[in-house]
Amino acid sequence: MNAMSSLSSRWRLPAAERAPAGGVLLGLAALALCVFLLLPMGALFSHSLLDEQGQTSLARFREFAAMPGMATALWNTFWVALVVTLITVPLAFLYAYAIQRSCLPFKGLWRLIGLSPLLGPSLVGAISFIQWFGTQGLLKSWLGETSVYGPVGIVMATVFSSFPHALMILVVALASSDGRLYEAADALSATRWRKFLTVTLPAAKYGLISAAMVVFSYSVSEFGIPKVIGGNFKVLAVEIYVQVVGLQNFGRGAVVALVLLLPVLFAFVVDRQVQRRQQASLTARAVPYRPRPDWRRDGPLLLFTLLLAGAMLAVLGMAAYTSVITFWPYNLELTLGHYRYGLVEAGVLGAYLNSLQIALLTALLGTPFIFVTAYLLEKTGARQSALHALVQGMASLPMGVPGLVLGIGYILFFNHPDNPLNGLYQTFAILVIVNVVHYYSSCHLTALTALKSLDREFEAVSASLKVSQFVTFWRVTLPVCLPAVLEIFRYLFINAMTTVSALVFLYSPDTLPASVAILNLDEAGELGPAAAMASLIIVTTAAFSLLYSALTHLLLQRHQAWRSAKH
Repeated sequence: MNAMSSLSSRWRLPAAERAPAGGVLLGLAALALCVFLLLPMGALFSHSLLDEQGQTSLARFREFAAMPGMATALWNTFWVALVVTLITVPLAFLYAYAIQRSCLPFKGLWRLIGLSPLLGPSLVGAISFIQWFGTQGLLKSWLGETSVYGPVGIVMATVFSSFPHALMILVVALASSDGRLYEAADALSATRWRKFLTVTLPAAKYGLISAAMVVFSYSVSEFGIPKVIGGNFKVLAVEIYVQVVGLQNFGRGAVVALVLLLPVLFAFVVDRQVQRRQQASLTARAVPYRPRPDWRRDGPLLLFTLLLAGAMLAVLGMAAYTSVITFWPYNLELTLGHYRYGLVEAGVLGAYLNSLQIALLTALLGTPFIFVTAYLLEKTGARQSALHALVQGMASLPMGVPGLVLGIGYILFFNHPDNPLNGLYQTFAILVIVNVVHYYSSCHLTALTALKSLDREFEAVSASLKVSQFVTFWRVTLPVCLPAVLEIFRYLFINAMTTVSALVFLYSPDTLPASVAILNLDEAGELGPAAAMASLIIVTTAAFSLLYSALTHLLLQRHQAWRSAKH
């Protein structure tokens, strides 16, 4: 036993003595999650069980089943999500395979292009595909007699928007592999196809399942794309918007939201089960796999990567091009009129500034709350306690709740006149809170992963030396976990700038976010200004990402010089 372990075992204090404030802070975090997550979801569920007279019944569910077109919307939502998943996951797998398992040049560039759809609202893809394949589209003939306004357009735009989510998972899944397995396969004269089927795919199967569940959930709950390019094609996400905003029927909207929640929760449960069964792909004796140049593999993968990256740039490029031409396709003269109209005449400048404020507040307030809560779960008290289990469960729940469903729950809970928190409704505060809750799970997992890499002996030794836990957190834990903290900040900012579904029910004229303003412009037939405002958001998030990279480099040089120190 080393000196640190001996010291910590000798002077180890009970958890309650080490961190008397830890339990109080964790209790406050649990209270906040209950108020802003469980209670809105409870209000959604209870409202769906009330009839017009306020009596408990299943009348609204019977109404839902009898509504004309609702069964069609349910079926359309399912099969479109299935088709998007079947297209997106193989494309993302091959793209990730080209990045991780080949000797392609400029891998960083291909990865950056693959993740580029994250920089803008999902509406960007829908707007671009209208310009490419719409009534006056440049490539309209490619679709023959098929219209892009409907399932074809929804599938194409959703594949574009969900691709980076699958790519992030599969790049990680293919990043680690034991090179000894491939050496053994070569020694046994296994063919390239047999190595792929018996070594590569089994090692990546959990990543493939997780990517499929994430894409399926994204497709089911996506609202902006079918609203812009769906035409008269019914899906559940749009039906929720119609019931709540168009018809002001909150009870029926609650029922549709619960129905939408079911397939997403199913995908979430499947993903959780897969993660529990996942085992480490690398052992202590493993040898990292390093691909060797092979033109028979690298040539086709380079061609595939060029085609897919080119298609993604064409989508983003068309949105940018649409924003600077006078009137597609009759007057292609370059102009900044769409930006002037959107920012000045349509009043989107205020919405853009609102989005900047919402995104900054979401990142500034959400990052410390999420990281400190994860720290309290991992580093303080008895991790098997009921309070820890409750907070951990609530931290995982938002991953399975679509933004639209969360938004309906917030309306029903915070807009109730008897709720003492009613004053939050339609304020910047509630828009920031719903963003933090909506994206809580991914950030929580990021923080927890970083914290698990730190030995709990740090806290034990600090206690034995009578160093306060706050000092240990500030001088040890936070500097070591700084990359994860910065990643959470970036993730929250970008998603708060681009999201539509979590905010579309909760804004007021004074708090209108830019992403919803773009949706309103499209509804008004102003496609050029909508593309201009979407391009402005992309430029903003891209500039923020570059600034983030520079600041991250400087901060890590200052606070984590030990990582690059020569021994």
